[in-house]
Parts: sequence; C-alpha cells; structure tokens
Amino acid sequence: MIAAQLLAYYFTELKDDQVKKIDKYLYSMRLSDEMLIDIMTRFMKEIDRGSLNPGKQLFEKMVSGMYLGELVRLILVKMAKEGLLFEGRITPELLTKGKFNTSDVSAIEKNKEGIYNAKEILTRLGVEPSDVDCISVQHVCTIVSFRSANLVAATLGAILNRLRDNKGLPRLRTTVGVDGSLYKTHPQFSRRFHKTLRRLVPDSDVRFLLSESGSGKGAAMVTAVAYRLAEQHRQIEETLAHFHLTKEMLLEVKKRMQTEMELGLKKNTHDQAVVKMLPSFVRSTPDGTEHGDFLALDLGGTNFRVLLVKIRSGKKRTVEMHNKIYAIPIEIMQGTGEELFDHIVSCISDFLDYMGIKGPRMPLGFTFSFPCKQTSLDAGILITWTKGFKATDCVGHDVATLLRDAIKRREEFDLDVVAVVNDTVGTMMTCAYEEPTCEVGLIVGTGSNACYMEEMKNVEMLEGNEGRMCINMEWGAFGDNGCLDDIRTNYDRLVDEYSLNVGKQRFEKMISGMYLGEIVRNILIDFTKKGFLFRGQISETLKTRGIFQTKYLSQIESDRLALLQVRAILQQLGLNSTCDDSILVKTVCGVVSKRAAQMCGAGMAAVVDKIRENRGLDHLNVTVGVDGTLYKLHPHFSRIMHQTVKELSPKCNVSFLLSEDGSGKGAALITAVGVRLRGEPCS
Repeated sequence: MIAAQLLAYYFTELKDDQVKKIDKYLYSMRLSDEMLIDIMTRFMKEIDRGSLNPGKQLFEKMVSGMYLGELVRLILVKMAKEGLLFEGRITPELLTKGKFNTSDVSAIEKNKEGIYNAKEILTRLGVEPSDVDCISVQHVCTIVSFRSANLVAATLGAILNRLRDNKGLPRLRTTVGVDGSLYKTHPQFSRRFHKTLRRLVPDSDVRFLLSESGSGKGAAMVTAVAYRLAEQHRQIEETLAHFHLTKEMLLEVKKRMQTEMELGLKKNTHDQAVVKMLPSFVRSTPDGTEHGDFLALDLGGTNFRVLLVKIRSGKKRTVEMHNKIYAIPIEIMQGTGEELFDHIVSCISDFLDYMGIKGPRMPLGFTFSFPCKQTSLDAGILITWTKGFKATDCVGHDVATLLRDAIKRREEFDLDVVAVVNDTVGTMMTCAYEEPTCEVGLIVGTGSNACYMEEMKNVEMLEGNEGRMCINMEWGAFGDNGCLDDIRTNYDRLVDEYSLNVGKQRFEKMISGMYLGEIVRNILIDFTKKGFLFRGQISETLKTRGIFQTKYLSQIESDRLALLQVRAILQQLGLNSTCDDSILVKTVCGVVSKRAAQMCGAGMAAVVDKIRENRGLDHLNVTVGVDGTLYKLHPHFSRIMHQTVKELSPKCNVSFLLSEDGSGKGAALITAVGVRLRGEPCS
C-alpha cells in the first residue's frame, strides 16, 4: 500500500474534471502542447526530454504504445530509489532505456497470469521481486494504461461531439474503425476506453470495428475514396462551368442585345422584335420647376402602394411623401381584370379617406410595372402579364382606361390619370431630379428592366425627329427568340418550364431575384441526386418550388458569415447540412449570382454604348439610376455588374446612383413634368 500511496503522489490518476477539460480543449479545436502541461507528470517530462523530438507530439507520448513501457520503467526506478520497491535495489537493466516495453505492461495486467508475468519480467531486469513488489508493479502498469485509455476516450469524445453537431443530430450513431497493438493486445485497454467514452458522450451510440490491414487495404481504400472525390469534384466543376462567362462571351451578349435593340426601334421589325423598345412618351427629365400635390399608384407585385406626393419648387426643392401599402390576394391576381381594378380603386378610396383628401380631382401617375405599349403618356396597352399575374381581359387593353372605368363604377371620386409609368422610367426620373446626367434607369429586383433616353430620329414607331424620348426597353424578354440558347443551361430551362409564362422573359429569368433562388434549388436537387449533397437525401423542403428565396443567396454569400451561420440558414430551410455541404451550397450561390450580375452588366454596356454612338461621342459620362432588392442587398452583385460594364464599355464613364422610391416618387415626378408640359396649373 505504501507503493500505491507514493505512486498516487507522483502520478495522479486522471480525474473527471481533467477529462472534461481536455474534451473542452479538443472540442474547440485549439489544443496546444502548453495546455497539456497541467496533466503531465515529472516522468512524462523526462520522457519528452529524452525523445528524438522534444516538445513535440506530447499527447502521443502520453497515450501511445511507443512510450507507455518507458513511462512505467521511470516510475519503477523512482520508487526503487525511494526504497519502496525491490528493497531499494536498482540494476543496470532497470536503468537502461527501452528495457521495459509496452508489451510487458500488457502481460503484467492480464487477470490470471499477470502477477506471474510481473515476476518473470522483473527477474529478467535483474531484480529479485517479492510478491508485494509484483502487485505494486501491476498497479503502476494499471494506472499508466488507464490514464492512456481515458485520454484517448476524451479526444474521441470531442470528435464525436463535433460530428454530431456538424450533422445537426440529437443523437449520433456511428462506427469507429480501430487499429493498433495497444488497443488490440492490451487485456484491459479497450474495455476501459469504451467505458470512459460512453460516460463522456452519452448521446452517441458508437460501434467499434477492428481494422484489417489498415496500412495496406486501408491505403488502397483511401486511394479509391480520393479517386471518387476527384471524380465528384470534376463533375461539380463541369456542371458549374456552364455558368462561367468569359469576356468574349459577355461581349457577344452585349452585341446581341444591341442587335435586338435595333430590331425593336425599327418600324419594319418592331412587331417581331423580342426586346420591344417601347416609347414611354416621357420627353423631358425634371427641370426643378415642378410644383404641386400628386397621387401615385404603384402596382408591380403582390403588394401595391397608393401615395400622396407633395412637390415644392424654388431654392429649397422638397418632395414630401405619404403612402399606404395594400395586398393583392392571389385569387385577384389571377382572377378577372374587373376584379383586379375594382380592388385597386377600393384601396385608393381607403387612402383618400385616410389622408382626408377625397374631393378635388387630383392628377395621378400610375406606375404599372408590366410590359405595355404606350400610345401616349396617359395610355398604355398591356402586352403580357409577368410576375405571377394572370388577370383576364387585360392583355391588349389600355390599363389607364381600365383604371378610369373602375373609378366610374365606384362613383365616389374622380382622378386625372396623367401618366402611365413604367417603374424603370420612374427610377430614372427620380435620380434625374437629383442628378441631371442621369439618362438611364435600371431595376434588378423581383424582375429586371432598363430604360434610357433615345434620340427621336431612331424611334421609327413615332413621328418626329427632334429631341429625345425615354425608351422602356422591356429587356426581360431578351432571348425569347432563342438568341441566348447557347448560354442558357438545363437549370434555366427547368425554371422556365415550371414558370407561369413558359418561354417568356428568358433574360429576366437568368438575372432577376424572382428566379435565381429557383436556379440554385434545381442545381442542389441535381447534386443531391448524384450524392454530392445532403448525404444523397432529397428532403421535401428541397422539392418545394420557391422555397429557396433569393434573399437566402444574399445571406449565404455574405463575407461576414462563417460556415456555421450558413448551416443555420440552411437549417431554417429544413436542410440539415454538413460543413462540406455548406461550402458547396455557397459555391453554387456564388456562381449563379455572378453570372446574373455579368449578364446584367453586358446588357447595361450595350445601352450606354448605344447612347455614346447615338451622339457621336468618343467618350460618354452618364449616370444610371438603379433600384431593386437584388442590386441593393446582395453583397457582390453591384460590384460585379459595375466591373463588367467597365470592361465591356471602356469608352463610357458610368456612375450608378441608387434610386429613392422610383416607382412612387418617380411616378409623381413624371406626372408633374406632364402637367408642366401641358401648361396647366396644379394645386
């Protein structure tokens, strides 16, 4: 017992709190050699000093078979010097490094013949052990090997906890492949190791499987896995390569856009053109003299707004806005045209009561963010619905007339519909009010469109050659004639196939916020089917169209988010992902959004170069008014788009100015300009 007491003094058994401490260190993946010093003994320090790599592999020196026998030998020497073993005798063999092996530790700890083995081994070392000596030596071996098993269990427990957290599982079930002479040949090691592990990770069910020829067969299997992963990586790269656009490809997109623009402007090709280049009848940008109170109606999505805009001229120009948002239920979006416009007028009535202005006939600008062929500033024929609208008896009709008819049916108030406004034109006008060089409007949000000031002589659909007119490009339809088919991917075709307007707005479906999430979702489904993602399991969530909203692309691609936060976003979507899954999802999002920004940039390069060439300039300075959630909220979209414009149109110095409520304020400004040009006073 004296020997045991001294041993406890020199070589403290690993306590629960120490095990947990190591587990915590390793779990946080910040294990350093210094952190292990507090559980090292003087014997471990001596082993380290005498090793070939002092200060290195300290943990391995505490647990592996290469060092356990030497650790026991040093303890026996110390105890003999204290007179606690072998009657104080120390032989040359006992003092010789390497004379006491880990295999000796295993032999001494055997249940039945352990004491006999101890006597035989100690006799070989030249000492004449008593029975008490043999029992004490067996106890030394037990404590040394027990601590090793505890330490290994603590480290494996940390790994299992991380695996469980990575997979987001409440309980982990896994198999651990094991090899090594200490684990396989020591009579007690595996049992102690398993017991400690179960105590440390009670929420994991672990099965241990002995490895057969790990260095040979295992190496072959590692090679096979490496080949499989390399092939998987190749397939992923091959798939995503279809989204990579070279400068030459982008220049070709720019060229094709300019070709389609010309077809839309010319009288003899306009009807067949897919980029319609529609005259907006906006002939002038604000000059600062606009003054009065105006109503604006903003319809372009599942919600719409009614606004009162008070514009004041003079030295301190001001624009004061009041608005209220109303919902459009899907049954009205896809019902009859009469139901849709009656609902709109009902909401206008509510707003007029809310503001206390029902009575006087006020001028109104109607922002109608759908493709229209305008025949005058206050008349626009709906060409086609987009963005999920399918109301009947509207396509081919003047939307201003439909609004006026609904106002008459209600018989409560009257309004002067001065202008039918496209939201893109409104965006340009809002920015032009602040920056006179703004002659281009761009929206990249739920949908996408552009407008710009074109020379009247090029607008063959209208009479007159003097001055300029804002052209509503309706560029979302670019590619509807197949001119982008070599760039579109199978994923683009799949998104188009399941959309409400199959074959329409193909360019918009490649670049706008309503569709990018769907492109990503279809890629993720394909990769999951191939076993590249989510362990090959396609969840019901992933099968749900529209679940992967474009806002998630913006969040996932944020440089401020770590992978754990990306995983949290995916978990919100019901997608349990590993870190590797998160990396691949982030890559897919990045590839899809980059292509969108580049395609948008190529289209904008076509527009600004058209303006420059129209005016015969060697160099053009122009400002683009921009709006849209994708442009404003995505962490990289605007930068990539700006860079693309710069590369594709080097003779244009293009500035981008964020619009402040182009669809509301812009509509009011267009209405105000229209009233000014009519020469009518406004209250």
